[in-house]
Amino acid sequence: MIILGIDPGLANTGWGVVEQSGSRLRCLAYGCITTPSSDSLPERLSCIHDQLRAVVERYKPVACAVESVYFGTNAKTAFATGQARGVAVLAAADCGLPLGEYGPGEIKMAVVGSGSADKGQVQYMVRTILGLDRDPSPDHAADALAAAICHAHSRHARAALGRV
Repeated sequence: MIILGIDPGLANTGWGVVEQSGSRLRCLAYGCITTPSSDSLPERLSCIHDQLRAVVERYKPVACAVESVYFGTNAKTAFATGQARGVAVLAAADCGLPLGEYGPGEIKMAVVGSGSADKGQVQYMVRTILGLDRDPSPDHAADALAAAICHAHSRHARAALGRV
């Protein structure tokens, strides 16, 4: 099973593709879609949509995991992230991918074993779980790979494939 993980953001949307074979997980690719603040909002959202669709077309995942928006103290940032997340969900839907949605704490718990892990711990554990030779960078890509790992370990993903 190939899983696309997405860490949405208007400025930076991380993506990661993980292949699951039994209990083994392998990283196929990862990256970050960066949109310049000088571009209009529609241009930025279109860029995210188009580039995520290109990732789906290239790696042919059968499922998608998206990190849900964390509503901290900055409502403006949360709103922009929510728009990017909506475009990511749309791109997955356009490609017919079933979607798993996970909160940041849920993803950290699945990957690190602590819902309050910091970014460095997430990067280290993603590297370890996937057998990478270095921490995935930028951290947006590491978070996207973590979302894919979380989905691979979730009951939801196994149920969708009839393996509960």
